[in-house]
Order: sequence, then C-alpha cells, then structure tokens
Amino acid sequence: MQISDLHDATFGEGQERLIENVASARPDAIFLTGDLIDSNRYNLERSLQAVRGFIDIAPVYYVLGNHEVATNYVGDIYASLEALGVHTLKNEAVTFERGDAKMTIAGIEDPLMNTPTKDMLNEALQYVRDDEFTLLLAHRPEMVEHYANAAVDVVFSGHAHGGQIRIPFVGGLVAPGQGLFPKYTSGRYDELNTSMYLSRGLGNSSMPFRVLNLPEILVVELKKTK
Repeated sequence: MQISDLHDATFGEGQERLIENVASARPDAIFLTGDLIDSNRYNLERSLQAVRGFIDIAPVYYVLGNHEVATNYVGDIYASLEALGVHTLKNEAVTFERGDAKMTIAGIEDPLMNTPTKDMLNEALQYVRDDEFTLLLAHRPEMVEHYANAAVDVVFSGHAHGGQIRIPFVGGLVAPGQGLFPKYTSGRYDELNTSMYLSRGLGNSSMPFRVLNLPEILVVELKKTK
C-alpha cells in the first residue's frame, strides 16, 4: 500500500478513518512517499497519529518529500519516525521477504537535499544486483526518466496531487515541478522497463481544494513469476 502527500490533513479523530481504511486492505507493507507534513502549517504530531496506526498493521517504509526538507526539521522528522519503528530510506536499499519470495526496497531523498537524483539513485542501488526485483520509493514523478535509466522495476511516487484540478478527457491542470497540464498526475506510467505508480495523495498544500480529484491511497499486488 502506498500513502502519499498527507500534508498534515486529518481523517477522523486521531486519524481513525484513515487507519481503518489502511487496515481493511490488509497490506503486507506500507510505503510513505513524502510530504507527510506540510511546511506551511507544520504539525508533525498530527501526522504521527496516522503513522502509529500504520505501524500496528504492517512494516512501514518512508522517504522524504520536498515539504519535509522545506521545514528544516528533517532530523527531527527522521528521529520521530524511527522511534516508532519506521524504516526511513536515506538513499539506501533493504531486503523485504514474504514466504519464499523477496525483493529489494530502495528509497531516495528529495532533490531539495542538494544532491542530484542520479547521484542519489547510484548511492541507493550500489549494492543491488541486476537480477533483483527492485521497488523504488521516490517522491517526484517528473524524474521518472532517471528511475527508468536506473533499471528499477517498480516506482511509487507522489508530489503531483493528481493535477489538483482534473479536467474530463484532459487530465490534471497543474502540478509542482511540472507546471500547467502536467504529463504525470495519476495512475500507472511505463518508461523503458520501469512501471511507475503515481498517487494523487491525501492532502493539499498551497491550493486548499481539489476538483474532480478525490484523495486516494493505492493498493498494488505484486505476484512472483516462476
């Protein structure tokens, strides 16, 4: 399950509606792909209420978004999440196992950390073999060409908020990092041998409303091939 761009939004008292929806899907892993908080109205505790619920459901993996970096509290955010048992991926990769199947989960930080995306990918994937199935957590979808060139199999991304305002037969109107009529807003995109799943996310930031663009959490089932 992927959860992205919460932006300190509230879904029920103590985030109970969000936690219940996540639990009902019975995920094997939960991926948080950045902007857990909002730099314009920073309230880490509100978002940690949700994370405490997620930890009781499945292992949780997290990568930074641009809003975390903009707060200048990256160290505090990492420390708070790690204290709850969240796997924070700082340009690194770990192994995930379920039964007799396993895969690599890699994660990169946001480019606002002043490291080029290509360099972060090289660092995260330096010990990953070419024949390993690799799932990448990366906040920014507009960097998909870099992810594809790194030959990862699947990417979970966010940041675009579904284009904020969705126009029938056209798509999203505007997205950070892409401007008007962005190419990447929602759903699945295939680039070379890489599939990117892009979440519309849950919260909003500078634009407080959405049009024809409901918040979402993504559930993707991965099946091992023989």
